Amino acid sequence: MFEAMRPSRRLWSGEESITPYPERNQPEPSKIDRFIAETSAALIFRFRRKGGSGLARMADAVDALAAQFAGLDDAALRATAATLRAELTRHGFRPDIVARTFALVRETSARLLGLRHHRSQIMGGWAMLNGGLAEMETGEGKTITALLPAVTAALASHSVHIITVNEYLAERDSEQTRPIYEALGLTVGVVRREQPNADRKAAYDCDVTFCTNSDLVFDYLRDRMALGRYRARPRLLVNELLLGQRRAAGSSLLLRGLHFVIIDEADSVLIDEARTPLILSAGDDEPDAPLYYRALALARLLQRNVDFKIDETRHSVHLTLQGRKQLSHLVAREGGSAENFLWQSRRACDELLEQALTALHLFRLDKHYIVAEGKVQIVDEYTGRVMPDRSWERGLHQMIEAKEGCEISGQRMTQARITYQRFFRRYLKLSGMSGTIGEAAGELWAVYGLKVIRIPTHRPLRRRNLGTRLFANNADKWRTVVERARHMRSIGRPVLVGTRSVAASEQVSRALAEAGRIEHEVLNARQDKQEADIVAAAGQPGRITVATNMAGRGTDIKLTADVVEAGGLHVIITEFHESARIDRQLFGRCARQGNPGTFEAIVSLEDELFHRFVGSQLWAIARTLVQATRSEFVSRLVGGLLRLIAQRNAERTHAKTRRETVEQDKRLDQSLAFAGKSE
Repeated sequence: MFEAMRPSRRLWSGEESITPYPERNQPEPSKIDRFIAETSAALIFRFRRKGGSGLARMADAVDALAAQFAGLDDAALRATAATLRAELTRHGFRPDIVARTFALVRETSARLLGLRHHRSQIMGGWAMLNGGLAEMETGEGKTITALLPAVTAALASHSVHIITVNEYLAERDSEQTRPIYEALGLTVGVVRREQPNADRKAAYDCDVTFCTNSDLVFDYLRDRMALGRYRARPRLLVNELLLGQRRAAGSSLLLRGLHFVIIDEADSVLIDEARTPLILSAGDDEPDAPLYYRALALARLLQRNVDFKIDETRHSVHLTLQGRKQLSHLVAREGGSAENFLWQSRRACDELLEQALTALHLFRLDKHYIVAEGKVQIVDEYTGRVMPDRSWERGLHQMIEAKEGCEISGQRMTQARITYQRFFRRYLKLSGMSGTIGEAAGELWAVYGLKVIRIPTHRPLRRRNLGTRLFANNADKWRTVVERARHMRSIGRPVLVGTRSVAASEQVSRALAEAGRIEHEVLNARQDKQEADIVAAAGQPGRITVATNMAGRGTDIKLTADVVEAGGLHVIITEFHESARIDRQLFGRCARQGNPGTFEAIVSLEDELFHRFVGSQLWAIARTLVQATRSEFVSRLVGGLLRLIAQRNAERTHAKTRRETVEQDKRLDQSLAFAGKSE
């Protein structure tokens, strides 16, 4: 009776790949198939009601077992887990067995954590166990929800990977749920950035492994590199059994296979981060510092809109015909010294200068990167966190190091690469959850074969939208932000001020300090070590917290009774993101789990989103209206309209980039077919 929950996978079906560990050999859907699938899935999601009979029946079945499991002592619960392990291994995810497993997890969680799964969490767990994406409102307890499918899959002898968007959340969620897994006889591992390979392998050998998406994909690429030409299981067996050769590479594999994955904040991983392929590189070349300094010096001599043009929408720079002529003239004027031998290739010279121009004009300190301990460290635009193990390719990272006066590192040679789209389709069962995934339902079905399923909330939502206020300049915006934060503080409500960059968070901090030394805390990439303490205090009466996207996903701000009585947390967003989903995540920090809360947007026409994704004529009209009328009604009306247009244009551009990334990967595989694939 639960079979209706299982999504059809005819477009994406694939056989298990013949490799040393289980994974799916996933064929690429054609462009026509993808278009039809994306369009139809988006329409179906729009008109499908929340929940569904299959989900409700599973919740009913688990509720019916509650009294039976409540009467068991702890030893009996563990014995039941052993019995269910045998049944799940033999029969798979049969609904009656799953209902008993969910009831077992629910009772164990209630005893050890004091958290009993409610009906909406059971619905979300059943949706994920069937390979779906559960759209659960922020604050509905997705961490506890993931326990249900994770324990069930682990008892069925599947290797379970739980993906979080950052290491902080992986650590936090694993520690919170570890008692449940261990009480049911399951082991838990956590993959950390600096772990040696032996510890990473031990983490992956556990029944349930918590890790970030980037750590997992890079470890997968390392496995592929370790196998080399011995990737096929039959060849490994022949070498070992007939030729007597030890499978040295195979014995050092980190992962056990791609069995079952649960992706927390699935839209962030599968959509937002899917624009850029993951590249495994090694072997720093000897850095050629004079080359980068010379390129930057020449780039500073070129004139914008004459020698080069910037495409704000695509975030790219290209030389004009006049610019190429000017560059040739500048290089020729340098003479024929040994240093200038590297400039003799016209194509290499143009590419080098375009990278230098990109570093100068498109990548900004304290927005796209910070300088810490004398090194350039990339800041993830979606999470606001530093990615110390990442670097930009094709010399861009070295250009930015030269621009900031840091020690220049050597370029690294690409060893393997893969896109998130290709990697996650290789799981035998892919699932996930998020509070903001409905907008991407069409693309998720077309690319990953994942059906988005709306889950009803446990309690009525009490979040109120106070609207958008648009200002002509940043000065007026910051002044209004300070006024609103001061007002909310005066009535005993905590305030979370959201910004898009480190620089913007520090700008708000200065504005608060200048307006009478208003006490506040700042959470950005520079304060990541104090994250837990800052978040823990963010729900106190009158507390003002200024944060980047670090506070946007997975952050549960606990409120005191006084704060709930005063109206709950108030969220102010100071700049819209290119994706409305990320804004919704920030707004979702308030009014969680039935608590009250409010949010508003206070933005400026000088914000990057409006400059990049609103046409110049419309932007000028909006500026005239806002300045001429000084009306709050006009400000809210124009601000809401501009946001809708800009974010729609941005999402369209990013969707095109994701498609191009996949197509580029396919072309690369075809061009390297004689030497092997790119991963």
